Amino acid sequence: MERRNIRAAVLGSPIGHSLSPALHSAAYAALGLTWWRYEAIECDESRLSPLLDSFGPDWAGLSLTMPLKRAVLPLLDRLDPLVTEVGAANTVLLAAEQRLGYNTDVAGMVRALGAYGVGTAGHVGPVLILGGGATACAAVAAMRDLGERSVAVAVREPVRAAALILAAERLGVTVQLRPFDSASLPGARLIISTVPAAAADDIARALAGLRPRPRVVFDVSYYPWPSALGRAAQHAGAVVVDGFELLLQQAALQVELMTGRPAAVAEMRAAGRTELGRRAQMAPKAKR
Repeated sequence: MERRNIRAAVLGSPIGHSLSPALHSAAYAALGLTWWRYEAIECDESRLSPLLDSFGPDWAGLSLTMPLKRAVLPLLDRLDPLVTEVGAANTVLLAAEQRLGYNTDVAGMVRALGAYGVGTAGHVGPVLILGGGATACAAVAAMRDLGERSVAVAVREPVRAAALILAAERLGVTVQLRPFDSASLPGARLIISTVPAAAADDIARALAGLRPRPRVVFDVSYYPWPSALGRAAQHAGAVVVDGFELLLQQAALQVELMTGRPAAVAEMRAAGRTELGRRAQMAPKAKR
């Protein structure tokens, strides 16, 4: 008897750059789930509701990226308590004709930092988070899980940080809003950038003259790498955590939620690094 294919996908816009298909497909192969298929689907907020309505019983789950992590909430039947706290879901399970929302970004951040020894020996702060979107909310929750009760958040427009402030209140974390410039850097021992790589270029230039310098810089971007911030942090002698580790760890948790099996993290990491290497080889070479 032929086995019916089970489908899953990552949704977002733009989505062509996503590394998730390489990671999830590697996990399915390692687990022997040859009838599982994972793809990337271009989807913005206006298309999300009709797209969700179109998924049939062969669909197991979805990964969500920008700009859908908040937009999906009113379209879900049940929310994991962490989703309610953070105000964002990056994972949807499609089961028994219900849409169940989860957030694996938070635990993914904790695991990514832990892979570099951050948070395993106690206090990690003072913490500065760059950006105020859904990923920044996940960062606040991750800091809560690591024992921090106060973080600084640098944003360009404080009025747009309202959702983050509400999330921090639900999480029991005090947020100090700061301007998005070099004046916000002094004193930070852990900097977490949740903004697009180029948006942190001015911050990167300021790191060289900062005293004391941050101990850890976590940039959630992963391609191209190193970002200007990642490069500056390396030169400053900081421990640098890149977004690939976050992507890997949150994807591994998604695989476990969707399949009910332990994720093949080593195989996922190898597949992701291979794909990043392939992209780097295909990228136009910078002129000297």
